[in-house]
Amino acid sequence: MNKLRIVVLGDGGWGTTLAVLLSAKGYSVTLWSAFDHYAKLMAKIRFNPKFLPGIKIPHKIQITSNIKTAVANKEIIVLAIPSQYVRGVLNKVRGNFAKKTVFLSVTKGIEIGSSKRMSEIIHATLGSVKLAVLSGPTIAQEVARGIPTTIVAASHDKKIRKIIQMVFSTERFRVYTNPDVIGVELGGSLKNVIAIACGVSDGLGFGTNTKAAILSRGLVEIARLGKAMGAKLETFSGISGLGDLVTTCVSRQSRNRFVGEQIGKGKSLKQICKHMQMVAEGVSTAKSAYALSLKYKVDMPITKEVYRLLYLNKSPRQVVRDLMTRKSKEE
Repeated sequence: MNKLRIVVLGDGGWGTTLAVLLSAKGYSVTLWSAFDHYAKLMAKIRFNPKFLPGIKIPHKIQITSNIKTAVANKEIIVLAIPSQYVRGVLNKVRGNFAKKTVFLSVTKGIEIGSSKRMSEIIHATLGSVKLAVLSGPTIAQEVARGIPTTIVAASHDKKIRKIIQMVFSTERFRVYTNPDVIGVELGGSLKNVIAIACGVSDGLGFGTNTKAAILSRGLVEIARLGKAMGAKLETFSGISGLGDLVTTCVSRQSRNRFVGEQIGKGKSLKQICKHMQMVAEGVSTAKSAYALSLKYKVDMPITKEVYRLLYLNKSPRQVVRDLMTRKSKEE
């Protein structure tokens, strides 16, 4: 199995971390960057200074910006690309990969406009390819430093999810399997929206009570939408649901929580994004999630208010007031 050839598409912190993890297991790993100058820089200095500072990239990892050669003859293609660029990258991949290739999405987001999950985009673009999803509470720097972490491999195909489990598992990186692709993808995507709300709470100077309320009620609305879309409710109380939600809402390294915190402190979304190196997926997912809530007629008050905060310039304090004074109801 160590003869496996794997390519990671996307040179962000998470993509680079997974490339390093897989290389350490003895697999033949290629890391693809969309930017030729940056691929050459990483290949020269063997670090990813923008997205994963301080973590050495082994010399045996091939780094390239040529996508056709990157995906050729690979058994596994890992998609670690920001959600809004996945479709465009897949169009470049089409026709250049082997029939037996397994596509593994590690991207947590929902496409704006189509409101499609990443697995849906892969199938819509490439047809009935072999497919799995890897998602969970995984701060890239922590995984790269060998801090014990758990994650979930989801696929409708039991054999495929078992393969992904075996390929990625290490003593410090425990992989569980789950057949619920919809639930695992939604948990990983929608938690970013709730994390923005938690960040706003932090920025406004609120405390643990407020964050606990946002976390618990946020999980309720994530599960509510998930059920309407065909996911299993129990998935949302697991690692890829509650586990990922807690990590993203609490961690000081969470980009989505950071965006919310800055908004709570009075900065505009444009100002915040201008100074961020990495993408905060919750910003685009808020728009897609709100569209899904309308499509499936699901009440998602926190998601709706985050959408209004980001796209309709609603004030953070008015958002809090409106959430707290909603009509009284049972839990």
